[in-house]
Amino acid sequence: MKLGYFLNAYPMTSTTFIRREIEAHERSGITIDRFAIRRWDQPLVDPRDSDDAKKTFYLLEQAPLHILRSVLSQSIRHPLRTSRALAAAVAMAARARGKRLKHIAYFIEAAALKQEATRRRIDHLHTHFSTNSATVALLSHLMGGPSYSLTIHGPDELWEMRENSLALKVRHATFVAAISNYCLSVVNEFTRRQYEGKIRIVRCGLDLRDFPRPSDVPDSHTLVCVGRLCKAKAQVLLVEAFAGVVGKFPRARLVLIGDGELRSAIEERIARLDLGENVVLAGWKKNPEVAEALTNARALVLPSLAEGLPIVIMESFALGRPVLTTRINGIPELVDATCGWLAEPGDPSSLQDCLEQLLSAEPQALSEMGRAGRVRVEQWHDQDRNAAELRGHIRSFLRDRA
Repeated sequence: MKLGYFLNAYPMTSTTFIRREIEAHERSGITIDRFAIRRWDQPLVDPRDSDDAKKTFYLLEQAPLHILRSVLSQSIRHPLRTSRALAAAVAMAARARGKRLKHIAYFIEAAALKQEATRRRIDHLHTHFSTNSATVALLSHLMGGPSYSLTIHGPDELWEMRENSLALKVRHATFVAAISNYCLSVVNEFTRRQYEGKIRIVRCGLDLRDFPRPSDVPDSHTLVCVGRLCKAKAQVLLVEAFAGVVGKFPRARLVLIGDGELRSAIEERIARLDLGENVVLAGWKKNPEVAEALTNARALVLPSLAEGLPIVIMESFALGRPVLTTRINGIPELVDATCGWLAEPGDPSSLQDCLEQLLSAEPQALSEMGRAGRVRVEQWHDQDRNAAELRGHIRSFLRDRA
């Protein structure tokens, strides 16, 4: 089986887990061809992401004439398959509301993907997220291209399943991975359990070799938040709740790692609440720098309003640091009172109460919580084991189709 990975934009700073999954396959001896619709439009911070970008075939960087020839060749040589793919594109466009015209581009991209995947003799494509890349993979498959599978994460894609024609993508997929029990239940409910036989839980993971056995939590009052500065991550709410505990814990320090559209709003809130000495906007950091920040911290704080199951929680646990996060989607499957705190999403008083408990806790108790988190990551989120599980499902379902 020659396997390819096909993504919308790849690599991205926020999707390191995909690169780690590909690396896990390659450690097992599998060669992976990387495909993406386009490059990410932001600078890549980690050198390993920069190296992966050099290995990736980008559809939109091909000459327009070459892409046009792909469409014409497909139409002439395989008119029935092309018509079938076109009908599917039209049906998906009808459900897509404001994104209908984009399905013309997806149809064209699918012809280019099918041609390149065929040239490379790719047997199967795997994609993450059930949005743009899954649409192109489906259309390419209907044109006669390789079979495909997809991993569904959420949260956004679980809110727009009809608009994304998820049922059609699941129907034609060889296999579908859901990253949590919550995700699995939502997808099965939406598809009326018609395809539950091909949907399996395959959790995201870490290369635990990058995370040595954890040290004890230091006697530090530094908290770290990692993520894009955006409404869904709720850093503005975090800064406001943090202001409510600084008086009681004057040594408390909050480091926000990441960047995004809400940076100016967060800066304004920090200034208005006079937190310039307590809150640091650190920008994006390389993976080793994030690990160092977490190692030197008391805990990770992630007050998100919308998530699938954040990789940074797994990273914090792997380093032996407890987590304060929110009771949403798949997070309670990994985080409970033995290893962290679950605040109610969007509730400043709940978040402030959890912050006070976290800052009041003894380092020894925090270390025990961090070790409990590490055990969970080792049990459920070992990337090599999970990547092998993913490959096993793909092979099994392909055999069943043969």
